[in-house]
Amino acid sequence: MHTVVRGAGAIGLTVLLLTAATGCQGDGSFAAEPEQAPPAVGTGTATGLAAQQLDWHACAAPTNAQGNGTAPAADWQCATLKVPLDHSKPDGTTIGLALIRSRAKDEQHRIGSLLFNFGGPGASGVATLPALATAYASLNSRYDLVSFDPRGVGASAGVTCLDDRAMDESTAADSTPDTPGEVKALDEGNARFVAACEHNSGAVLPYVDTESAARDMDLMRQVLGDRKLSYFGISYGTQLGGVYAHLFPQHVGRMVLDSVVDPTKDPQQSALGQAQGFQLALGDFMKACAAQAGAACPTGAGGDEGTAKVVALAQKLAQSPLPTSQGRQLTESLAITGIAGALYSTETWPALAAGLTEATEQGTGDTLLRLADALNGRDAQGHYTNLNAANRAISCVDARQRYSDQDVQQQLPQFRAASPVFGPYTAWGLTGCTGWPVPGKAAHPEVSAPGAAPILVVGTTGDPATPVEGARAMAQQLGTGVGVAVTLQGEGHGGYNTGNPCLKQIVDAYLLDGTVPANGTTCG
Repeated sequence: MHTVVRGAGAIGLTVLLLTAATGCQGDGSFAAEPEQAPPAVGTGTATGLAAQQLDWHACAAPTNAQGNGTAPAADWQCATLKVPLDHSKPDGTTIGLALIRSRAKDEQHRIGSLLFNFGGPGASGVATLPALATAYASLNSRYDLVSFDPRGVGASAGVTCLDDRAMDESTAADSTPDTPGEVKALDEGNARFVAACEHNSGAVLPYVDTESAARDMDLMRQVLGDRKLSYFGISYGTQLGGVYAHLFPQHVGRMVLDSVVDPTKDPQQSALGQAQGFQLALGDFMKACAAQAGAACPTGAGGDEGTAKVVALAQKLAQSPLPTSQGRQLTESLAITGIAGALYSTETWPALAAGLTEATEQGTGDTLLRLADALNGRDAQGHYTNLNAANRAISCVDARQRYSDQDVQQQLPQFRAASPVFGPYTAWGLTGCTGWPVPGKAAHPEVSAPGAAPILVVGTTGDPATPVEGARAMAQQLGTGVGVAVTLQGEGHGGYNTGNPCLKQIVDAYLLDGTVPANGTTCG
């Protein structure tokens, strides 16, 4: 299963992609930070957990599992929230969830807490929120900005599967098999990944589902002292928000769902939609590249010609990977991952153009490899976050469907038609849950929320990872008078963070003043 399949990376990974394109972390270095042990799974009573007092303190630097980097500024505070491992046994085993917050700047007009989830599933909110805080400065005026590592993620009983060396092998391996031998190798690689997850994290795997995470958020709401939950969910965070609204409609305050996972689609339909979405974004990139660079654009005039050039590069890499200055090779799988990652934001389109030029004209793969590493959660020292592990664990316990090699082979023509570049990649990713030790819970998430307050549902027309149709479906599924659809005509994954003035004004007015826009509002 590939990170791209669930739109992992959401908006938070845009930061990583941008730093990867320049070859450095946000502080201009690659300095590794010491790993810290995540809150342990322990025993103890969960009775009265809603009355627990959080011990807010200065934040340490993010761990390897969260994404590394430097400690946030002094105005950020961290704490650990105790939640039941199994919400059906509230007096049983508990785990700790890592939290981070920045207090409202205007305390006199403070509204409450605004909780963020940046997607994945698997993105660390503790590491991501401070990195993106300037984008939410207007909201920080009257809200405490709060985020967290959901269960199974980062420092919250994070799922552990393969070690760093094995992850290098896994991400580089052929993920678009063409022969029976290559299919067997892919299956064996999946089996090793699954076995490692079960061996290292078997105790938590049944409990990292989205419904449990939503119940965690309601406990979080209570402990933070909020009567209603104000929430900003991006990418997978929209699924989490929709499930929360279904479970606790009366507790919904002001909720924004941006870059929406379609709740009506099964994994196969979602993967096909993503293949189409990434192909659309690639086409938009190629058109812009041709307009700006002319003959110097590595994908030529774009369209079918550009697609053929990218396919030819991928086929060449399948036979002869390119060298890089790291000593690692750029394989076909890593190249497709890097290309997909760069399509999350127009800000990384220049890096994509540079990487394709480098690969086709210079015969080296450094830039595409850095882009792939960013999306895969790998830092310059070779340490991986637990993004891939958490992504698979949460996805597989959420979704009931299990796909065989035969299922994928039957669907391949449809996927290739949707995208010659990304279709086979997303199709074969469907086998990632085959053999998973925990059964999936549902065919698709339930998000109907009759009686909930109006929820803003934002979709972007050029979004590669969560096509705009998902926002329309979510608004409809939430229910009449609840889902309020807003469309941004533009590119990228994460509409609010594009800085579009129209969308920012609408979202800020809703969150800060409670002004609900007309359903169907469009920003150009």
